[in-house]
Amino acid sequence: MSAIAQPNSAKHDRLLQAGVLALLVHVGFFIFMTFGLNWKTHPPEGMVVDLWSSLPEPPKPPVQKVKPLPPKSVQPPKKVKPLPPKPKKLTAPTKPDIALKKEKIKKPKPKPVEQKQKIDKKQKARVAAEVERLQKEHQEEEERRLQKKAAGAQAAVKHNLIDEYKAKILAKIKSNIRMPTELPGNPIAEFDVTLLPGGEILDVRLRTSSGFTTFDRAVERAIVLSRPLPVPPNPLLFPNFRNLSLKVHYLE
Repeated sequence: MSAIAQPNSAKHDRLLQAGVLALLVHVGFFIFMTFGLNWKTHPPEGMVVDLWSSLPEPPKPPVQKVKPLPPKSVQPPKKVKPLPPKPKKLTAPTKPDIALKKEKIKKPKPKPVEQKQKIDKKQKARVAAEVERLQKEHQEEEERRLQKKAAGAQAAVKHNLIDEYKAKILAKIKSNIRMPTELPGNPIAEFDVTLLPGGEILDVRLRTSSGFTTFDRAVERAIVLSRPLPVPPNPLLFPNFRNLSLKVHYLE
């Protein structure tokens, strides 16, 4: 009997603990429901929706008014005596840098002796140049004179040579004339003769008659018989013999 009674007492203790614990839970729950929650039923409010064509501008932050500081007391400025103006310094007009450099590089003034020597050298140079100019002019004038003299001599030689060959031509023509006899006075027949190089006759024409036909014909026949006429061998002189004017005298 003692063995069966112990288990029943232990079971009875556990049930007692469970009952106390359940009671405590229910008490705590009742307190929570009574004081912790406010069961009030309110009907649901209707929802109002506003439609905007554009989003409204966000609200501007409020402007905080700043209280102006009290004005400081302004003291009147102290009177300052003006200083007397400083006298302006007179500055010499500035010269260009090149002029200043030239002034710095100024050569020392020559001494009187050196200056006199320079003047003498310049005078000697001028005299020498003048002498040289005069000599050159004299030399050129002498050359011109010699050239003129040579040209004159050459012209004289040429003229003498032309006269010499004209005399030879007249002599050859006269040697072939058959003079008519007993002509009065000293008649002159003048002919124009055209020559070819070498003295060959191209043409003979009577320019001025002597007044005697026999004498004119005798001279013309003598000219034709005298071909070729003597001319200088130098071809440069032939232009002086191309067209000859011959005068033939009866008594010469």
